[in-house]
Amino acid sequence: MTTFSSVDALIDALRAAGYFADRRLATAVFLALKLERPLLLEGEPGVGKTELAKALSVVLQRQLLRLQCYDGLEQREALYEWNYAAQLLHMRAAQAHLEAGPGDAVAQVEREVYQDRYLIRRPLLQALQAPAPGAVLLIDEVDRADEPFEAFLLEYLGEYQVSIPEIGTVRAAVKPVTILTSNRTRELNDAVKRRCLYHWLDYPERDRELAIISAQVPQAPEALAQQVADVVTRLRSLPFSNAFQRAPGIAESVEWAKALVALDTLVLDPEVMTDTAGIMFKQREDVAALTTAMAESVLQPPQADA
Repeated sequence: MTTFSSVDALIDALRAAGYFADRRLATAVFLALKLERPLLLEGEPGVGKTELAKALSVVLQRQLLRLQCYDGLEQREALYEWNYAAQLLHMRAAQAHLEAGPGDAVAQVEREVYQDRYLIRRPLLQALQAPAPGAVLLIDEVDRADEPFEAFLLEYLGEYQVSIPEIGTVRAAVKPVTILTSNRTRELNDAVKRRCLYHWLDYPERDRELAIISAQVPQAPEALAQQVADVVTRLRSLPFSNAFQRAPGIAESVEWAKALVALDTLVLDPEVMTDTAGIMFKQREDVAALTTAMAESVLQPPQADA
């Protein structure tokens, strides 16, 4: 496993992978690695929670495994299921032996159909059985799953193990680096939170946003990148943020910069802003809220204090 001597070393490694973490976030990640604890990241959509897991898989040189959560997610989709078709073929092949053989032959075939080769591994089990150096497991948008699924996760989060009735307890060969993300559409169970380190991931400050845009969209002129960072930062701040259901995240600011480059835009103006509002906002009401008058106001540099 790749280790880091300090928080600063981790910040530098993440930056080399294209992820610009502030010191508080990097400290949370550093401690999660040192203490071998899952890390729960909460925050608005588009602030970089998922991208952190991707960057970590690069800097740690570990395989990234992703469990995308949704309403109705079942344990078998997260952990394992059996290849029933292959098991049935095996049992049919053994049928003649069952009919002619002793009673214990039935039990023998039952044991055989639960062999490792018939086991279909899903992300949780893949993470536990990943060979060295191990895996990075991203449990994405865990707040979209239901409470029974949260309860199912407790054994994994607390002990890095799971119980499979037909096989027994499977413990981690190498403890996976585990990142859980939540957009806080609902409150997570306290039992889940107790098993994790916690960090609230907020929108970045203007300078960090500019660094991200410049790194992700290197073809953007410096002046345009600065304008994008300035505008998005202002849109997230009062009084402008009150006009929108959801302010643009980092993902949207990067996509907006790419779109502006594709349009050969050198300088932002109100018309370009309103024409490309669908890049920054994903709600019809938010797109409509960005009027020409608001765009003009946002583009005005803030008044210096007298």
